[in-house]
Amino acid sequence: MQLPFSNPTPQTEPRAQELQRIATIMRITLAGAVVMLAVWLMGDVLTVVFAATLVSIVLHGLGRTLRRFVPFLSYTAAVALVTLILLSLLIGLGWSSGPAIGDQFLRLKQALITQSGGLKAQLSDSALGRMILDYLPTSLGGNANTPGSLSSLSSGLAGSVTGLLSSAFGVVGTLAVVLIAGLYFALSPSQYIDGVLRLIPPAQRSTVRELMLTAGATLWAWTAGQALDMLVVGLLSGLGLFFIGVPLSLALGVVAGLCNFIPYIGAIMGAVPAILLALSMGRQEALLVIILYGVIQFFEGNVMAPMIQRRAVHMPPAIAILSQTVFSTILGVPGLILASPLTAALLAVMDKATPPLEKHIQTRQELEDEKSST
Repeated sequence: MQLPFSNPTPQTEPRAQELQRIATIMRITLAGAVVMLAVWLMGDVLTVVFAATLVSIVLHGLGRTLRRFVPFLSYTAAVALVTLILLSLLIGLGWSSGPAIGDQFLRLKQALITQSGGLKAQLSDSALGRMILDYLPTSLGGNANTPGSLSSLSSGLAGSVTGLLSSAFGVVGTLAVVLIAGLYFALSPSQYIDGVLRLIPPAQRSTVRELMLTAGATLWAWTAGQALDMLVVGLLSGLGLFFIGVPLSLALGVVAGLCNFIPYIGAIMGAVPAILLALSMGRQEALLVIILYGVIQFFEGNVMAPMIQRRAVHMPPAIAILSQTVFSTILGVPGLILASPLTAALLAVMDKATPPLEKHIQTRQELEDEKSST
């Protein structure tokens, strides 16, 4: 005599598949919730880890490139030599041009404070300007929280400078941790990759390893392309401002190049200081600066970026801007800076882990093309 539940019936099989599907959805949801909670609670730590990983990928890529030209060097020696070369270049740059750059940045800070105060005074003279100031936060010189006066701007700037000075040692310490950890990651990457793989079930280790290598290759391509992009934008901005006659063109070029590490939003951030300084010279100079930055961004977006993305990674503009918004909301300023490389790595991993879409439905244009060809 057989029990009723001894053999699966046609009715129990769909029910088991449905339960399995629900269990899979619950596992994915739980994993996503755990990841989001970890990012929310340990966002600063994860940001430091990712920044160190990005540094290690840069050193790893430069070390491998050096070994192509000097094959007798070992990998460890190549990474160490690349690190020494980079440190020597930074020390040499700081020794030769550091005082001039520092002096220009100090003068740029004072000029921006003076110009922002004058701009606020001009806005206060018109109804439209007062309305704009009423909606701007006090940190940007507006009157959103306190009644409008120039004291709110000066107090906001003083508070920002005090906060920067009080956290200077924290910033320096964080940068030191990122650089040292990145160097150690680059010297023995297989050791740390194997350590992560030990946390993965054995059946999935080969897949996870391939995804990690894909993310690393994508980050190297993105960083190399973005470094070239930053260099070109910085040089063109500094030279253009010098020929226009805007003061502190060297510092403004450095600011434009550094801000260009953040796609799209960084271009606006790098142009604002130059436009503010040009306004103090006259409307014609300000218009020339706006045209200059527009031409540079047009060249960067239509000539440089396609050439770089052909060998690096393509990121749709909407995804780049949305990722900057999301990560800056969660992680603050570090999230805004690291949003683009992090998104590029995630897109590469998702593209590698998921099968390509199959075209089951033809569009009307494709059907018309087929009819015209036949």
